[in-house]
Amino acid sequence: MKSTKKIFALLLTLCMCIGLLSACSSGTDSTTSAATEGAAGETTGESTAETTGAETESGSDTLVASKNHFEGRFSPFFAASAEDQDIVDMTQIGLLTTDRVGAVVENGIEGETISYNGTDYTYYGPADVQITENEDGTVYYDFTLRDDLVFSDGTPIDIDDVIFSMYVLCDPTYDGSSTLYSQPILGMEEYRSGMTTLSAAIAAAGEDNTDFTYWTEEQQTAFWDAVNEGGVAFAQEIVDYCAANGAAADSNDVATAAGNWAFPGLPEDATAKDFFLAIGDAYNWNFSQMEAETAGTALADLIPEDVYNYSTVGVETGESAPNIEGIQRTGDYSLRVVATEVAANMIYQLGVTIAPLHYYGDESLYDYENNSFGFEKGDLSKVRSVTGTPLGAGPYTFSEFTNGTVYLEANPNYFKGEPKIKYLNFLESADADKVPAIATGTVDIADPSYSDQIRQQITEYNGGDDSFDGSVMTIRLYDFLGYGYVGLAAENVMVGDDPASEESKNLRKAISTVIAVYRDEGIDSYYGDTASVINYPISSTSWAAPQVTDDGYQVAYSVDVDGNPIYTDDMSTEERYAAALEAALGYFEAAGFTVENGQLTAAPEGAKLNYQVNVGANGNGDHPTFLILHNAADALATIGFTLTVNDIAQANDLYATYQSGEAEMWAAAWGSTSDPDMYQLYHSQGSTNYYMINDPDLDTLIINGRQTTDQTARKAIYKAAMDIILDWAVEIPVYQRSECYVFSTERVNIDTLTPDMTPYWSWMNEIETLEMN
Repeated sequence: MKSTKKIFALLLTLCMCIGLLSACSSGTDSTTSAATEGAAGETTGESTAETTGAETESGSDTLVASKNHFEGRFSPFFAASAEDQDIVDMTQIGLLTTDRVGAVVENGIEGETISYNGTDYTYYGPADVQITENEDGTVYYDFTLRDDLVFSDGTPIDIDDVIFSMYVLCDPTYDGSSTLYSQPILGMEEYRSGMTTLSAAIAAAGEDNTDFTYWTEEQQTAFWDAVNEGGVAFAQEIVDYCAANGAAADSNDVATAAGNWAFPGLPEDATAKDFFLAIGDAYNWNFSQMEAETAGTALADLIPEDVYNYSTVGVETGESAPNIEGIQRTGDYSLRVVATEVAANMIYQLGVTIAPLHYYGDESLYDYENNSFGFEKGDLSKVRSVTGTPLGAGPYTFSEFTNGTVYLEANPNYFKGEPKIKYLNFLESADADKVPAIATGTVDIADPSYSDQIRQQITEYNGGDDSFDGSVMTIRLYDFLGYGYVGLAAENVMVGDDPASEESKNLRKAISTVIAVYRDEGIDSYYGDTASVINYPISSTSWAAPQVTDDGYQVAYSVDVDGNPIYTDDMSTEERYAAALEAALGYFEAAGFTVENGQLTAAPEGAKLNYQVNVGANGNGDHPTFLILHNAADALATIGFTLTVNDIAQANDLYATYQSGEAEMWAAAWGSTSDPDMYQLYHSQGSTNYYMINDPDLDTLIINGRQTTDQTARKAIYKAAMDIILDWAVEIPVYQRSECYVFSTERVNIDTLTPDMTPYWSWMNEIETLEMN
């Protein structure tokens, strides 16, 4: 699938890479995009529940948790939204699990003890995995499954359920969020070749095709009618949206609109049909994935359902291998996956959900020795037919989804023990209603977007008690899966014509040093205790994030041009500000600026005495980094340097400035996932390398980080890579904000909450031990 970075995508996260670690894991596959972050309250939702108290009311045997909108796709193969994935996690188990920092637990059967925040925790999972890197470059992933697992209906689990699940994810017609099929598994390409989807085949043949060997003339006519009507309308809506937002001259300016929507290269006289054909080609005519490009209307609402389903129908067009050579059954409870090369993030993709073959597939079609894997290749209709009614081996079983509530019941066969709370209901709720719902007894656990306003609201309900453990509500914070930063485009902020020169780096370090010193004041003012300052360009939630106790850890931009510390522990705040300015003058001078009596009087060739930083602060300064930039600008002005803080009201307009390469500097936020791969962001060929950083040593480190499965080695590699990024001074790490869970102190036994929650380890990961009062 094309990695879209369209200007107007209102996405909140950029996923550096992701796996399908289901049940006790984090998330689903996603495209990549950048995001700005304004006020802490970002999520919205409409409450659609029309329930009576009896239907959702909590009690000693019922726990009610609030969630945003459910799509109803509770399949371990096709869940897309975070809310639907939560239901998958409650009803399924994954082959692997991850710990509190998103690292894979390799010894799940006996349990693996890993320290977090100074406390040892033991993690259990359904399987062990042993990874072997061979001299010929191949990699073996050897899985051993527990032999005592059963699904919630009592059916025993064996390795054939795992193999079935893998083949579903690797089928040529699979269009869910997993990208296991893209991994370098031996024989994958040979297995998937010789078959394509009906939609892709008809599109490739063209509108004037007369060969109806693989489809009927009626099917072809229906396809092109859908393209010429619904497809054209889909693309025209994008063009109209761009025109309305200044990204195209008018509704006929298709080429410009397409270029700004990350589809460059269309001819000047391109039509909306040309645009739609380009979108189709980018997604290999997978209509469900093409939905990512919508400017409002779903493609499913514009083309007939039967044509929409063409992208799920397999068409044999040639020879293919009957199996995937690298997926090898080695026993009733063991499996080897052979990779042709090292791919560091592959382990996350291999943590597939162990879905029941007897439920999602057809046992009569499973014969491993004869290359039959539970369904006809190219036909996932049985798998799709039960998308809304999951069955698995998770802590809870699915009962129903009605009136905005998902009803679950404890699974007595759960391998970590039957949950102590018999019923678990997830209730759709608008964000503004979540905390009041706890107060009224409708909800026991809520996940509102955390902010000072939410904290004050909870304090009021707690009778003025502002502690995290109140008499009515209890708060547990965890770090948001991402971080805020200020970016500098190396080719737009440089000396001469070389962004890699020491002079160019010193110019950027001069600016960065002054901005960095104001981070504490700005973040405390905006977030209070709901965020913290970070010093490396990585989310602190990652296992690869440097820790204060690590050798070589350093506060960002805290040394002068000679490498000496700028600050001492006994400095006052004002003394720190003055020291930062003095250090900045040293960097400016080393960059070739003329410094006279503490003032900048001239800039070297290619550089300037004034630069602009863009921030999406709604036009009124409402952004966590705005005060930081404003204070830094005031300080720099005192030495003759102008930093213009450009407050952009529309987030889309901000995206356009740095995605187009025009911005000199900008404030935004990255999202992250469990694997810290840096290729997209910082490699010279990275698709979202908006920093314009191009360093051969950095490129080598990033590639090396992909070519080892040793986590300790990878962490050291990424630390060295981050040091280079900071030396280039193309990114100023600013803050890691918090999210929260709110619990009813009156109804939930707080003593049984899982401790040390993180984005990868929430109250749901130890749901079996949670108790009601």
